[in-house]
Amino acid sequence: MEVPGNLSRGELARLIPALGDHLPAILNEVREQFRTQWPEYAEFLAHEEAEVSTAAEAFLTRLVELAEAEEAPGDSDEAPPHIALFEGIGRMQCREGKDLSTLLAAYQVGGRVAWRHVSRAALEYAVEPAGLVALAEAVFAFVDQLSAASARGYVWEQSEAVAERERCRDELVDLLLSGRADLAAVRLAAMRAGWVLPSQAAVILIDPENPIGQTFLSRLDSACLPIRRRNQLGAIVPDPAGPGRRARLAQALRGARAVVGHTVGLEALPASSLIAQTAAELQRAGVLNEDPVFAEEHLDAILVHRDPRLLAALRRRVLAPLDDQPAATRDRLIETLTSWLRHFGDRRAMAAELHVHPQTVRYRMTQLHLVFGSTLDAPDERARLVLALAWSRPSPSPSNRARTSPSTRSRPSPSKRSTSPRELAERPSTSPRELAERPSNTAGDTGSGRSANRIPGSGVPDRSANSSANASHVAAANRSASGKRAGSTLTPRNNIPSHPIAPTAKGAPGANGRIG
Repeated sequence: MEVPGNLSRGELARLIPALGDHLPAILNEVREQFRTQWPEYAEFLAHEEAEVSTAAEAFLTRLVELAEAEEAPGDSDEAPPHIALFEGIGRMQCREGKDLSTLLAAYQVGGRVAWRHVSRAALEYAVEPAGLVALAEAVFAFVDQLSAASARGYVWEQSEAVAERERCRDELVDLLLSGRADLAAVRLAAMRAGWVLPSQAAVILIDPENPIGQTFLSRLDSACLPIRRRNQLGAIVPDPAGPGRRARLAQALRGARAVVGHTVGLEALPASSLIAQTAAELQRAGVLNEDPVFAEEHLDAILVHRDPRLLAALRRRVLAPLDDQPAATRDRLIETLTSWLRHFGDRRAMAAELHVHPQTVRYRMTQLHLVFGSTLDAPDERARLVLALAWSRPSPSPSNRARTSPSTRSRPSPSKRSTSPRELAERPSTSPRELAERPSNTAGDTGSGRSANRIPGSGVPDRSANSSANASHVAAANRSASGKRAGSTLTPRNNIPSHPIAPTAKGAPGANGRIG
């Protein structure tokens, strides 16, 4: 074949027959290089040799066209016909789960082999330097085009696959939380979503307004199913009861105002989700203060508070004996009764919780026994009181507010008076009847329930009788104090000797004749 001399850039089309002669050598060399690094690509070239030869011939023709063009490669707005083909190759690479970098590296190898044969043919035809430069630029620009097209197809396929997988995972979440799906339907949905079915799982609910919770959800791996419903935001976490997982969850969710539902089998997830929702409501209401809340540790409180209307009705029923008490007294007695139930009657523990003196606790309990009668000793009624009160959120009563108000903060409270161990040891025991007979000048902290004068059948103190009794006791105390000699010992009207520092009811005359 006659070889023309000094081909200009505009005459590069005359290289096409020579490049066609080099085509079998180009394909053989590419196949051999693929055989060591990517044997599956080498096998494809051998199996699809006819189609690959046609595509390679089109590649060489396109290469010469790019070299002859006055515009730079890639400047044309019209997409070349081979672009869609290589986008499809990229999509296939993604579907088969192969790495994109492998495909792009194969393009680089093919480009280097093609340039070696193209440059050899160009030298044989004595192509001018400008034409040779244009050919080199066209080869590598063409490789860049193929790489970009395949990368684009790969990313499109990947994003569509992710969107499809997320849709399948959302459908699986709806199925798991619906309570209407059988195991076969769950397995099929899990297979479509690419989720391995665990033996147990738990629902985690996150406050949508909390950024820490949203960061936690964004960092979950594919083993967790995100919950994205209108009234719920969280995730289904597999096997949360595994070794060390609870501690990791507690650390990751700290500050997220999250609720971790109790661990159940997949068939019980709907019930677990409802329990977690109730726990989240109690957390928002301040009944549960932990952060995060683990629902399995608060099933009792969740059970009691699950129906607020039913709980309110129970409280009205068991606290009915206190309805006739003044509001302030009623609040204090309910607070004391709740503490009594919680501490099994331990007066010191009650006094520490209520911030009052143990004697005040005893006075209040005497008042409660007078109002409730034998009810407090009945196991069934005590169980109802526990249900109604033991899980109540502590709230400041008027008496508590009064104790902490600026006007009273500087005045020492009688119930908080410092008492020496000797005084406590020397105090005589006092029967409920004696306490009931002690008068009071207030319906507050220690008062109205300790009078023995009550309106029959009503459970309400007779205030007029109390006033008369107070006046008579004060007068008697004053008369005794006026005739008392130094060092003498007073004897009360009930003929029971009294210690000089024996406790007396607030407002009643003490052993020293003073109003305490």
